[in-house]
Amino acid sequence: MSTQAVGQAHAADEYQSPVSGYQLLLRLRVANKPGNLGKVTTAIGEMGGDIGSIDIVEARTDMIVRDIRIYTQDADSARRIVEQVAQIPGVEVQHASDRTFQLHRRGKIEVSNKVHIRTMAELAHVYTPGVARVSMQIHDNPDAVWSLTTKPNTVAVVTDGTAVLGLGDIGPYAAMPVMEGKSMLFKTFGDIDAWPICLDTKDADEIVRIIKAIAPGFGGILLEDIAAPRCFEIEDRLKELLDIPVFHDDQHGTAVVVLAGLINSLKIVQKRPEDLRVVVLGAGAAGIACARIMLNFGVRQMTLFDRSGPIYAGRTAGMNPAKQWIAEHTNREGFDGTLSEAMQGADMFLGLSGPRQVTPDQVASMAPDSIVMALSNPEPEIMPELIFGKSRIIATGRSDYPNQVNNVLCFPGLFRGAFDSAATRITEEMKIVAARAIASVIPDTLLSEDYILPSVFNEEVAKRVAEATAAEAVRSGYVRSKGSRVFI
Repeated sequence: MSTQAVGQAHAADEYQSPVSGYQLLLRLRVANKPGNLGKVTTAIGEMGGDIGSIDIVEARTDMIVRDIRIYTQDADSARRIVEQVAQIPGVEVQHASDRTFQLHRRGKIEVSNKVHIRTMAELAHVYTPGVARVSMQIHDNPDAVWSLTTKPNTVAVVTDGTAVLGLGDIGPYAAMPVMEGKSMLFKTFGDIDAWPICLDTKDADEIVRIIKAIAPGFGGILLEDIAAPRCFEIEDRLKELLDIPVFHDDQHGTAVVVLAGLINSLKIVQKRPEDLRVVVLGAGAAGIACARIMLNFGVRQMTLFDRSGPIYAGRTAGMNPAKQWIAEHTNREGFDGTLSEAMQGADMFLGLSGPRQVTPDQVASMAPDSIVMALSNPEPEIMPELIFGKSRIIATGRSDYPNQVNNVLCFPGLFRGAFDSAATRITEEMKIVAARAIASVIPDTLLSEDYILPSVFNEEVAKRVAEATAAEAVRSGYVRSKGSRVFI
């Protein structure tokens, strides 16, 4: 392995973010004698732990109970810390737990009532006999479902568990925590009720049939973590079958946020989209969606790479209908060389592939004021610290570096706007205005190389995305008739 490769591997292995790392919570009963706490903290430090906080739970003259939050590299490191601390005289480990697992215990979401049932009269209104009149109203006037049920503010988060995060095909059961998390983000950032639907099938026909069958209970469908190329077919078919928004977040959420980052990056580097030469590594769901949205934005020179190399017209290896579309609309020069050759003089590199795919020398060969978005998670195609000074703007998918490309900047506001406008679908134009809305949250006077995307906690993001999406839905005419939104 070359010195450069060793350095790259070392940087990736050594760096550990407190945000994304393993969090250990230790409850210790410590004899109340001078120096005992110091022995504990020294042992933790010697074992590679980073102390986040120390809180007193109980204090007596003979002992003190303390909660210590510790950041470690992984579960094995945490286990070694617990064993080491337990050997200290006068220290008793009362409890050791994984903070992440604590937050997932018995799930992260629940259903809550909007109406409190405290009397028989209230029960009669919300259930039988009163509910029968409401059901018949919907039967006689189907549009009333939009005003008399939860449908207009509810999303089904649907997966088959075949492409979960960077974990791959781990199945519908293991996908549940991720889908619960997605549902939480809908509620937190868009005030939308969402529920995970994890399907134990990989058959595209069956997935389409199931989603079509459950659609009456939801106002929108978010497809999540479904492997390519099946995800393309499923989304396209559902868009034709359903009159509610269908959105594959791995494709379009990523694409919208990438475009938002590009819009602001171009303001800094003073380049135009039509003048850019873009290299995309990864031609799965996200890579192809990002290519499509950049083409719609005005980018003309683009080459996508997959495991078989660059995609070009006439290539036969590893192709599918989505890649065939890419072959017909990008790489018009028919380039069939290496990634290193493609990156020479390129203005932008977009990585949606896997860790350690790019070298510092490849980035250094790019055009002046280059843009690098290395979005593989949890480890990007190249660690940012390896290319400081070699690229003007660097973005990743991680929360511990500047310029995080995070889908939560997009989908809560996008669906909020779709619901507010009674949109029946999400169009390409709606995605572009959503990207412009995200970019607009940062005033031009505050833009910098390390600040091209707003924080996910900036309340303006979802608000502006919702407003822009709703306005575009109305402008394009993809909305339900006004009568369907009238309260009955």
